[in-house]
Amino acid sequence: MSETPKINLLNLDKTGLQDYFAQIDEKAFRASQLLKWIYQFGVQDFAEMSNLSKNLREKLTEMAEITPPEIISEHRSHDGTIKWVLRIDEANYIETVFIPEAERGTLCISSQVGCALDCRFCSTAQQGFNRNLTVAEIIGQLWVANQALGCQPRESRVISNVVLMGMGEPLLNFDNVIKAMSLMLDDEAYGLSKRRVTLSTSGVVPAMKRLKEVSDVSLAVSLHAPNDELRNQIVPINRKYPIKELMQACMNYVADEPRRKITFEYVMLEGVNDTKQHAFELARLLKNVPAKVNLIPFNPFPNTSYRCSSQTKIDAFRDVLIAKGLTTITRKTRGGDIDAACGQLAGQVMDKTKRTHRQQDIRSI
Repeated sequence: MSETPKINLLNLDKTGLQDYFAQIDEKAFRASQLLKWIYQFGVQDFAEMSNLSKNLREKLTEMAEITPPEIISEHRSHDGTIKWVLRIDEANYIETVFIPEAERGTLCISSQVGCALDCRFCSTAQQGFNRNLTVAEIIGQLWVANQALGCQPRESRVISNVVLMGMGEPLLNFDNVIKAMSLMLDDEAYGLSKRRVTLSTSGVVPAMKRLKEVSDVSLAVSLHAPNDELRNQIVPINRKYPIKELMQACMNYVADEPRRKITFEYVMLEGVNDTKQHAFELARLLKNVPAKVNLIPFNPFPNTSYRCSSQTKIDAFRDVLIAKGLTTITRKTRGGDIDAACGQLAGQVMDKTKRTHRQQDIRSI
């Protein structure tokens, strides 16, 4: 008979851990102890968890494991950005990026192997889509990054912010992303503020409504065009959930908290979406939406036909938005020399679906 496979405890949020301990006839408070050992102290070996009984430590060693993704390579940019390539199984790899700044350290994590949404200007989307990441593979990126940076969140918080802006569309991996974010926010795990965890979506409207019901993390929307005609071309999900529906979902998300804003991401593509007319149109679109705008210089990748707008055009676009009362910044490109900038993450994705069938079934979201 084959041995029963061990359960990876990184796949369980606090509620899941409490249920697990109940199943093995242990007290629910053990979940809190284990969360602190795993996430605050970065301990992987049950034998080192000194406030657990010897019997429980032996039981966990036999039945469970703490297994994060494996770092197979590290790439450091001249600007301090670090990119890790992580192996998640024998065939699949993802990428995770750490961006250090004077007042914060931001970790950009992935939620899927590849991406199904086929946004034209994104390298990840051009690699195809394989599968969703597990909870362990999502929260494990934060775990291994802390290990690689040599820090224990209990003692020092090098990673102060997490953005789900890496590979994949987070809302198409809804349940696993929600559980992973709960660990990021849980005071007995990482204890991050909900304002310091940001989920970025291309506009999966039904899942945005579900997100409102279970979480209130910061929300970023990959907009990239001020009208349906253009957005249909470069962000194909817009054909299913057009801008009017997307804007209503955004309004609903922040309806109960008037001081909150949605971040709208807008990649600057030369000759595509970067004219002053586009800027005026975007200002009209966001006139009554609690919004701030991030203009993102396009970051090239192999075989793309797009080019980045000139700095002059980006500045002119920004100035129009600011004049219309919109908080607007131009995002500084970080990690471009190691292909770690926005839109460049690719990993090595084995696309198991045909391009014409790549769109995931989002009707069930």
